[in-house]
Amino acid sequence: MVKSAIRVCVRTRPTASYANDCIRIDPSSRSIQIFQKKKENSGVVNNQQENYSYRFDTILHNSSQDTVFAECGRDYVKSVLEGYNGTLLTYGQTGAGKTFTMTGGTSNYQYRGMIPRMIAELYKEIQQRPEQSISVRVSYLEIYNETMMDLLSQVPLAEQSDTLLNIVEDAKGNVVVKGLSCIPARTEEEALNLLFEGEMARSIGEHQLNKASSRSHCVFTLHIEVASRIKSNDNVTVSKLNLVDLAGSERVAKTHSEGSILKEAMYINKSLSFLEQVVVALGDRHRDHIPFRQSKLTHLLKDSVGGNSNTTLIANIWPEGRHLEETISTLKFANRMKKIKNDAVVNLKEDPEIHIKKMEREIRELKQELAMHDALANRSGVTYGSFSEEQKEDVKRRVASFVYDGVSSVNILDHQ
Repeated sequence: MVKSAIRVCVRTRPTASYANDCIRIDPSSRSIQIFQKKKENSGVVNNQQENYSYRFDTILHNSSQDTVFAECGRDYVKSVLEGYNGTLLTYGQTGAGKTFTMTGGTSNYQYRGMIPRMIAELYKEIQQRPEQSISVRVSYLEIYNETMMDLLSQVPLAEQSDTLLNIVEDAKGNVVVKGLSCIPARTEEEALNLLFEGEMARSIGEHQLNKASSRSHCVFTLHIEVASRIKSNDNVTVSKLNLVDLAGSERVAKTHSEGSILKEAMYINKSLSFLEQVVVALGDRHRDHIPFRQSKLTHLLKDSVGGNSNTTLIANIWPEGRHLEETISTLKFANRMKKIKNDAVVNLKEDPEIHIKKMEREIRELKQELAMHDALANRSGVTYGSFSEEQKEDVKRRVASFVYDGVSSVNILDHQ
């Protein structure tokens, strides 16, 4: 099994107040340098680091949504249709452009984000595969204040209980959310309608850095099953594409959050802290225990981070001087993520009919081998059909004699 590192891309939010004196970005070398002045009044001993240098897989500086999709998203569609799991995560401070990257803006078609583009690309690819039977189902999960919500459920969010949804692991160790709605989507239009339905139910708040701040972590998942229309004995693959919009980390002193917004910020920062602990643990070769179960977010991302998935992280930064500390924090997290190795494998579904046909084929081949062996041993008269009822009773008697009467051997060859 070949392990592959998590791919990390950094996307900058366009701004007229770009911090040229603090941040230097070179997309050609895929590098970012940060120059931070030491804080005054920080005591006699000041060990604050002044300069940081990072190198990532891709730097998306003032890039369009088209470019972001081409660099980070398009390849995942073919990969999941081949049976591999895929995950795309957006991470960064509040207001840095995570939700815009993932779902996009509504004012212009060109502003549509990764999810609607992934959906369009998926159904375009399905149209080009008439020899395959491909089914798509959609789920949309929200983690709000450490409570899981089903955004596509017929039960209103206000009436949903956290006990309705449970994170479990199947026999192969894959993470599954029991009770989560998983709705068939036969067309691109149906999948987009489910996306928009879930978007309407998401938890949104307002503070000084963002007028429409996501107050929860959201996971939009495309569940895909692929079978051949031509070869009945071909394998059936099942895979999932997780599109994860993480809530933004916040410095409460800057957002001036109060009341419910402050409570939400505390839950968000706590869960992101647990995610960082998991990332640090995965990067430590000497750590045996990885604390995935500390929060619902980390447990849900067990497949995506260090598990069975091809994963890309888009780290969103806001390159202004006033957000320099948040930018450094985001880049540190992204730098840790790129050191994590995943084990992505093709996910095969056990189809009973295919399994029966394989067993029947193996039986035929074994009978042919036995017939050949008998022919070489001059036992051409031996057959390997089923026993008659009379023969079965005789075999039972002989076995009983062997077990209970001390007979030294059981000869059933004369029945064949």
